[in-house]
Amino acid sequence: MNKPHAAAPDYRLDPLVEDEVSLQASRETAVAAGRVRPTPVEVPAPAAAMAAPATPAIPTIPEYLSKVYTWAYLTPAYSRFLDTSLVVSSILWGNANRLMRAGFSEFKPGQEVLQPACVYGCFSSKLAEVLGPEGKLHVTDVAPNQIDACRTKLAGFPTATMNLADAADPRDRSYDGVCCFFLLHEVPEDYKHRIVKSLLDATRPGGKTVFVDYHGPNRWHPLRPLMIQVWRLLEPYALALSDHDIITYAPPDLAQDFVWRKETYFGGLYQKVVATRKPQGA
Repeated sequence: MNKPHAAAPDYRLDPLVEDEVSLQASRETAVAAGRVRPTPVEVPAPAAAMAAPATPAIPTIPEYLSKVYTWAYLTPAYSRFLDTSLVVSSILWGNANRLMRAGFSEFKPGQEVLQPACVYGCFSSKLAEVLGPEGKLHVTDVAPNQIDACRTKLAGFPTATMNLADAADPRDRSYDGVCCFFLLHEVPEDYKHRIVKSLLDATRPGGKTVFVDYHGPNRWHPLRPLMIQVWRLLEPYALALSDHDIITYAPPDLAQDFVWRKETYFGGLYQKVVATRKPQGA
């Protein structure tokens, strides 16, 4: 799930396995002497119950999220405050629109795109606008309150869907594109590896996986000392993106299936990494 890195008001886009459980049997009831033990009768389950579809498993809130980001994502009062244009615009030092536009520029109307975590502000609705009425946006998150808020934002987009899912878990479908906006810096190293693999696996041949996130600012950057302190205090997993390229979180054999491109913004403080999946047989 993303932290409040989203949008400013009146934003307009340019065209662009489970172990088998052995249960102890109930204690057998003694039968009085001289009586014949009754023959057990197996009662079949109702047909309707047998045909009922399985309920999708609700993902567990990851430990890192409950320990580090409860205040930001799991506390409704704080979430409502953070989910405002003024806050999200300030957090990105005025670069929110620029970074959204950079990410959105990789997608086209009519495509089916996965957004693997909710984003504060109008990010989701603007992405849905880019995809247009023929496109489909699928938003997932591990926190029910975040999905509820996103559902309200996307009420005017009938082709958009939302459901609970962990970004690190494998997907059961593939997409024309994936837009991962300021998620990786919020998760531990093992989760970074799992998320990158999951999103790359979910991208169709010819499709793109787009990561927009923090990056190591240039040494001369005036905000470098401040951002390092902010990361150490509030974003303990963000500093890793200063030392490691996003491609290094992908399994080497899977990374070879993609063409990678990287751009940096605002003195290197932010980055966009685009992984385009090679056509089959290429």
